[in-house]
Amino acid sequence: MTSDANPAGRSGAVRTMHLKENLAGLALVAAPLGLLLVLILLPTVSMVWNTFQVPVEGGTVTGIARYQAFFADSYSVANLRYTLIWTLISCVTALAISLGISLYLRFSEGRIATMIHALSLFPLFVPAIIISYALVRFLGPNGLLQLLLEQVGITGYRTPYLTPIGPFIGFVWENIPLPVLVITAGLSQVSDHAIEAARDLGAGAWRILFEILLPQVHRSLLIAFALIFLGVIGAYTVPYLLGPPAPEMMGVFMQRTLGNLQRPDEAQVQAVILMVLSSIVGGFYIATMLRGEVGRK
Repeated sequence: MTSDANPAGRSGAVRTMHLKENLAGLALVAAPLGLLLVLILLPTVSMVWNTFQVPVEGGTVTGIARYQAFFADSYSVANLRYTLIWTLISCVTALAISLGISLYLRFSEGRIATMIHALSLFPLFVPAIIISYALVRFLGPNGLLQLLLEQVGITGYRTPYLTPIGPFIGFVWENIPLPVLVITAGLSQVSDHAIEAARDLGAGAWRILFEILLPQVHRSLLIAFALIFLGVIGAYTVPYLLGPPAPEMMGVFMQRTLGNLQRPDEAQVQAVILMVLSSIVGGFYIATMLRGEVGRK
């Protein structure tokens, strides 16, 4: 009897096929990876390195003097604190509203639910500058809201425009669509049978929420929080048009330092500090995604 094929030959053919597939996959991602390397990674590394180059007489030395100067400046620290506080407040508020909308959509049907779903996604298709100008016309002095309040006899309106509340409203409205999509997708994975069984056992709405729904969508909530945080912390348009002149969000502060004050070295330090904060949340987002992939496998 003769064998149909040589086992060693078959294994060699399989390895060759896998090698070709791997090379084809690398070829497909080579162009975007090259662009990422040239346009983002290399300039980022160069910028970070420059922030540690301190000019001295006769040349430069490596040190952290630029960062020490940033944290020694009370105005810079106030801007960083203001950015972090209002970013977190905006994240928690937008996440809570998105969770409420998603829960309603999970258990409701009909035209009203469809309309609410469409309205929750509407800001996704509106540029930030349009949102900002619309809020200026609506919330600003002699704006539509003030005129409507005066029509019903309410006077003494104080506009949130050019106060911290102004960009807060813009951030919340702008950052509802993506969390709604993420949380709604997570809630759709919760079994109706588990909810019905809990109701049969006498569980109320709050108990179902905290003991069944939230534990099963906690990963979606974490992902939604990361998406909101990354979208708010470096924002420029909304705080520039709606926020107070001081303190400033870091995005506005960086632009003014670079464009108006012509201090690129200080702007780079501000950018690196903001990048570190974003990287912490971004790493947290990636770790959450990877845990989900491992869990599915």
